Amino acid sequence: MGANLVTAIYANHNTSRNVVQRLGELLSRFGDTGLMVNIGAGATRLHPRMKNLDIAPGENIDIVGSVMEMPFDDDSVDLLVTQEVLEHVSHPFRAMEEIHRVIRPGGVAFVQLPFVIGDHPCPNDYWRFTRQGIVELARQAGFSDVKLDVTVGSANGFYRIAVEFFAILLSLPLPRLYRYAKGGSALFLYPLKWLDRLMVRHPQAHRVAGGFFIIATKGEAAGAAAP
Repeated sequence: MGANLVTAIYANHNTSRNVVQRLGELLSRFGDTGLMVNIGAGATRLHPRMKNLDIAPGENIDIVGSVMEMPFDDDSVDLLVTQEVLEHVSHPFRAMEEIHRVIRPGGVAFVQLPFVIGDHPCPNDYWRFTRQGIVELARQAGFSDVKLDVTVGSANGFYRIAVEFFAILLSLPLPRLYRYAKGGSALFLYPLKWLDRLMVRHPQAHRVAGGFFIIATKGEAAGAAAP
C-alpha cells in the first residue's frame, strides 16, 4: 500500500481521537517552556519546539540516536513522546528505564503501543502489549503515576487482522500481489472501524483493542524539598 493510504486509512493509530486529545493537552502544558522529545518521530513534527529523535537521519530529525541510549542528561526532559516504537526494540524494559532516566521529576512520558495488529517489521517487530503489560512496563522502570487509555478499540483491532487475513487469502494464487490485495482489503473493510464508537461501551472491549497508551508521570525525588 502507498504511504499516504497507510497513514490515512490503515495505520492511523497515531491520529485517533483519544491520542490527539490527550497529546494536545500535554503539548499545551509543556509547549511554551519545556524540553519536549519525540522518540522515533520519523517525518512527524508534533510541535514546533519538540525535538525529534530517530535512528536514521531525515528532514524532520533533529537528533540521530536510539531510545536505548539517549543523549540527554538525567532528569532533563519535560515531555517525552513515543508512538508505536517500543514494539520494535529488542529490550523494551531497558528502553523504558532509559526513558525514566531522562524525564525530570514531575515530567511526563506518553507511551503508545499496539496490542491487536499484524506483524509490521521495520526492520524488526518483537512485542505486543496488553493493558496490564504496558502499565507494568512503566512501573518496572520506576514510574508510579501511570494513567492508561485506549488508542483504538476492538473494531480497529478486528479490522487490522481482517485486512491481513483477506490480503493473504486473496493473494494465495499469486503471493506477489499481496500488497495490492492488502490495499483493496483496507479500503473495502474500512467501515468496520466505525463500530469502535459503539463497542467501546462494552466492559470487555479491551480484549481485542488495537492498542493502548499510558501517560506516566515521574515522581519527585526522595527527600526533595516541598515547593
